Amino acid sequence: MSSILTNNSAMVALQTMKSISMNLAKTTADISTGKYVASAKDNAAVWAISKTMESDVQGFKGISDSLALGSSTIAVARTAAETVTKLLTDVKGKIVSAQESNMDRSKLQTDITALTDQITSVVGAAQFNGLNLVNNTTAVDILSSLDRSSVGGVSTVAASSITVTGQNLSTGGYVTKAVFGTGTDGVTTAADTVGWSIDGNGGTPSTIEFDTGATFVAGDKMSITIGGKTASYTVTADDVLATTPADLVAIGMKKAIESLQVYGLTVDYDSGTAGTLTLTSATPTGGSVPNDLSYSMQYSNASAGGLGALSAINVSTQVGANAALLGIDALLKTAIDAAAAFGSVGARVEIQKEFVGKLTDAMKAGIGSLVDADMEEASARLQALQVQQQLSTQALSIANQQPQSLLSLFR
Repeated sequence: MSSILTNNSAMVALQTMKSISMNLAKTTADISTGKYVASAKDNAAVWAISKTMESDVQGFKGISDSLALGSSTIAVARTAAETVTKLLTDVKGKIVSAQESNMDRSKLQTDITALTDQITSVVGAAQFNGLNLVNNTTAVDILSSLDRSSVGGVSTVAASSITVTGQNLSTGGYVTKAVFGTGTDGVTTAADTVGWSIDGNGGTPSTIEFDTGATFVAGDKMSITIGGKTASYTVTADDVLATTPADLVAIGMKKAIESLQVYGLTVDYDSGTAGTLTLTSATPTGGSVPNDLSYSMQYSNASAGGLGALSAINVSTQVGANAALLGIDALLKTAIDAAAAFGSVGARVEIQKEFVGKLTDAMKAGIGSLVDADMEEASARLQALQVQQQLSTQALSIANQQPQSLLSLFR
């Protein structure tokens, strides 16, 4: 049956033409964006997976930066440890030379002191972006990976790190500092840790007390600044072996303070009170009150550093040279172990950095296989659809002309 109201052929041709136009629009979008799945409406599941992976790729870029920073920090620490090892080897050579009784030990000691100062300088300068791994044993975590897992259909992600343990190659350091300003009287005590306390501010008799219960180590150094002048005393092995080390330390500090020749300052040693000095300021000529002196004191703990025993080395005597020879190998082992530790963890960081780079590339390739358009296929499909579109246009034109044939029945 033919009808001028309902043209089935035209409707079929029109639907075909719409379908071809939709496919043509999709193919054109694939070609213009380069993606087969450009939005969630194209394929919700694939789009969601690709976006999750893209976020991980972005995270791994940050991890790559973290690993690069960590690698540089470790490289600086390893170089410092290797340099310290070389310097300690030089120190050992000086100590071996000091075993000869005919050597000028005082000059050898001067060289050892210079090498010790250089080691201190190397350790102090071995920092990268403010982090120094060779002057403490603090552990530092370097972000190394993002670990994704799925439990019960729920995806979770966690960060993992490579732990780098600091290696203490310092030769000791100030573990505390107390400053006493003028016009303030008080008591500051740091007994077992520091081994001293000080009372007063110099306007009236002031007392320095070296705690008798403190454990002194050869190489410990005390510095006191009085009226802008600084005196210091380094604990010796003989001090440590004494029955009351605090007394010998007090006497040594007394001599050091007196050598400052601070005007009007008198330093008395109280033999009845272990490790106690009394400082008194005289009244200046024409004045009515004593000199008002300010004090500040520091305590450098030799045992605070992994190479703290280095500062106690003294080859100026045969006994000291013999003791130094026994101790230098332990210091060398400390430096060698530190360099080896940094080398091992540095190699691990480099391996992880290379792995993260390859993993990122693999993830990018995986994302591409999910959402990228096959351009060869899209090109072929575009040409086919263009031909189909032309044919559908002609088919619709023919279908629309069919009712015209009905006019011949009425002639």
